[in-house]
Amino acid sequence: MKTWKKRTNAVHAGIRRSQYNEVSEAIYLTQGFVYDTAEDAEARFIKAGEDEFIYARYGNPTVAMFEDRIAALEGAEAGFATASGMAAVNGALTSILKAGDHVVSARALFGSCLYILEEILTRYGVEVTFVDGTDLAAWQAAIRPDTKVVFFESISNPTLEVIDIAEVSKLAHAVDATVVVDNVFATPVYSKAVAQGADVIIYSATKHIDGQGRALGGVILGTEDFIRKTVEPYMKHTGGAMSPFTAWIMLKGLETMDLRVRAQTATALYVAQGLEGDGTLSSVIYPGLASHPQHSLTNAQMGAGGTVLAIDAGTQEAAFKLLNALDIWTISNNLGDAKSIVTHPATTTHQRLSDDTKAMLGITPGLLRLSVGLEDCDDLLDDLRDAINGL
Repeated sequence: MKTWKKRTNAVHAGIRRSQYNEVSEAIYLTQGFVYDTAEDAEARFIKAGEDEFIYARYGNPTVAMFEDRIAALEGAEAGFATASGMAAVNGALTSILKAGDHVVSARALFGSCLYILEEILTRYGVEVTFVDGTDLAAWQAAIRPDTKVVFFESISNPTLEVIDIAEVSKLAHAVDATVVVDNVFATPVYSKAVAQGADVIIYSATKHIDGQGRALGGVILGTEDFIRKTVEPYMKHTGGAMSPFTAWIMLKGLETMDLRVRAQTATALYVAQGLEGDGTLSSVIYPGLASHPQHSLTNAQMGAGGTVLAIDAGTQEAAFKLLNALDIWTISNNLGDAKSIVTHPATTTHQRLSDDTKAMLGITPGLLRLSVGLEDCDDLLDDLRDAINGL
């Protein structure tokens, strides 16, 4: 393959055409594949060729196109597509770790990621140490010679802390630890995670890759050796594979993702700037604002602030009143969608956390996470201002 830029890879990478030379990628809706002879079946189970498939749980031509395309887009050697974003997080971590291993993780994480680290991995004898992800000294103090994995969200959900991928990776690689990055908020459009030192990159394809609220999906990206020898054996035997129809949806999503994400990011900055300084709000949090603590890092690492911002209405009562007064913004718990979505993390995505943990993470009773869609920027801002003025 020629060296193409991201937008070209997002449209053309990984194409596998049938004998009919279709323009749009074919959907291979089949659970299995036929062998000409018993000897062919035996040979394929010993070692399948690049375009040879055995069972949909192991691989499928449509799924392989998505895996190849997103890997080319990210600059990774290979990928394994999963049934959801959390299947990707769980698969990446569980395929690497065993009882007695040590993980260092950023404390500020999506609620389900916290559950895997706090409840699942520790249940099976994995030791997990949590740190303030923005504090490099904390990472250095926590990473030990026997640390196996370092895990963090490059931009934390929902408080939008930005983690220094390059510097944390240096600390991890000094002890040969594997750096696993959940890169959802950065998106493949702004990601430079491979060049910055990440070994394994995870996306929830449900978010910006689909970007239109249609399907669940995820992907684990890394070296060919890691994907084929570590991730694939675990995933194909535990059943977390992506369906062919979902892979086709994700392929179609990739074709327009760059245009959508850049437009959403521009609107997110516009909305954040329009709300910053509003005396009714306790805070406006957006990595693209100069007031954000990691603004310089955001510019260096991504070049843009992304599609998500957060505001604090002060109290849960005020937050709920604001939510219920909105006309355009949709109350839901997804993000990265064409529709603008607002979430109250303390009572939804992070409700299982104790009040003390929420406070430590900055998930206040008034915090709202805003995922900016493709609507007109002035309409979105006016809708928020009208709701805020009613507080």
